[in-house]
Amino acid sequence: MDNILIIVITFLISAVICIPLGMMLRKKTAESKIQSAESEANRLLQNAKIEAENQKKEEIFKVKEEMLKARNELDQEIKERRGEVQLQEKRIIQKEEMLEKRSSMLERHEKELEQKNLANEEQKAKLQEMIDKQTTELQRISGLSKEEAKKQLLAELEKNLNDERAAIIRDFEARTKEESDKKARELLSYAIQKCAADHTSETTVSVVSLPNDDMKGRIIGREGRNIKALETLTGIDLIIDDTPEAVILSGFDPLRREVAKIALEKLIEDGRIHPAKIEEMVEKAKEEVEASIKAEGERAVLETGVNGLHPDIIKLLGKMKYRTSYGQNVLNHSIEVSNLARIMADEIGADTKLARRAGLLHDIGKALDHDMEGTHVEIGVDILKKYKENDKVINAVQAHHGDVEPQTIEAVLVQAADAISASRPGARRETLETYIKRLEELERIADSFEGVDKSFAIQAGREVRLIVKPDKISDSEMTILARDVAKKVEDEMEYPGQIKVNVIRETRAIEYAK
Repeated sequence: MDNILIIVITFLISAVICIPLGMMLRKKTAESKIQSAESEANRLLQNAKIEAENQKKEEIFKVKEEMLKARNELDQEIKERRGEVQLQEKRIIQKEEMLEKRSSMLERHEKELEQKNLANEEQKAKLQEMIDKQTTELQRISGLSKEEAKKQLLAELEKNLNDERAAIIRDFEARTKEESDKKARELLSYAIQKCAADHTSETTVSVVSLPNDDMKGRIIGREGRNIKALETLTGIDLIIDDTPEAVILSGFDPLRREVAKIALEKLIEDGRIHPAKIEEMVEKAKEEVEASIKAEGERAVLETGVNGLHPDIIKLLGKMKYRTSYGQNVLNHSIEVSNLARIMADEIGADTKLARRAGLLHDIGKALDHDMEGTHVEIGVDILKKYKENDKVINAVQAHHGDVEPQTIEAVLVQAADAISASRPGARRETLETYIKRLEELERIADSFEGVDKSFAIQAGREVRLIVKPDKISDSEMTILARDVAKKVEDEMEYPGQIKVNVIRETRAIEYAK
């Protein structure tokens, strides 16, 4: 019993002693862990600071590099701009020097002219004084006043020189006409030789090449849905026949045909052909054609040197690339007319700027004559009035087919340039049937006049030659007949260019020697 008690007491004493010791050991262990955790946290924090500092330095370095690069680019751009500015300043200085030289020359010429005018006035006064003295002396000698002597002299001259005066006038008129005709032929020949443009263009069909014949089936689509969608969206007929690796687009509107051609080429290139894709490609094709129209209008303006046109008019000019008249491309025709009118205006000293501007715009109405009622002349005049165009240009446009009388020489030159461009060999084409009908109609009109014996349409229908009966048509009546025939041709026929009416009257005397 005592032993058990001793053991229990010993155990209790050990427990009392060990429990505080254990607690102390656990506390020291926890403190050491806390210290190690704090040191690890400090180490990690220090590492994070170092890494953040390094990243900061790297970012600063990158930013500095970008700033340096941008600064170098800016310095280079500034250097280039300075070079351009210096070049412009140099040009301006040269122009100022030229203007100063011209100004000094003009001042010198002005002074010389003033001196000459003063000398001429003095000489004129001296001559007038001498004339007055001689007139007074002549009146005293002849016993006639100045007015009486003048009347008597004029009466004698009129009596004695009538025939001579008529002969001189006829000779002068003949020489003047011959010289003017020669000069006009030289001027027109020079202008025609110096300026030429492409004349004809396709009118009804376009051909799109295919990579292979299998593509035809994809274009047609299931139950023809693809081809129907394309025809509906563009208004153009697609002809898919036995032609190898080709599809034909048929339509009389070149603008729609171009949209269909571009859209089909894009679809073939893309490979995905279905109604939704077709609609997307047609819209893109329309945008491309719009951009092409704008570019063509700007090209025409640049090529002819016409400035200050409204952007809408430039677009209308570009639209004329896709417009033909008798097979002739209207935009190329307008550019050629502009250049021809400018060349002729320059040769005769007329206003070249006005001539080339009116020449370029003379057929502007053809860009909209398919969409609006009225002739292309009326539509063109309305367009130019809408955009506040020069009245002289409007008159030239209005007069280029003879609807009104030309008010300026430039308007006449535009008429001539239009006729030249339209009458070049190969410039305009027609079907054989239309061509033959026009010749027959021309001869029919000529034969409808009384006194005409025979008539012949020659020079591809650009001249009609009438042989009249000499006992029914006199020489003076020939001029009236030619004018009447020309007027009837203008009223009843449609034709490109102009038609010459040539009336011939011939009297023959026949006798036989036996």
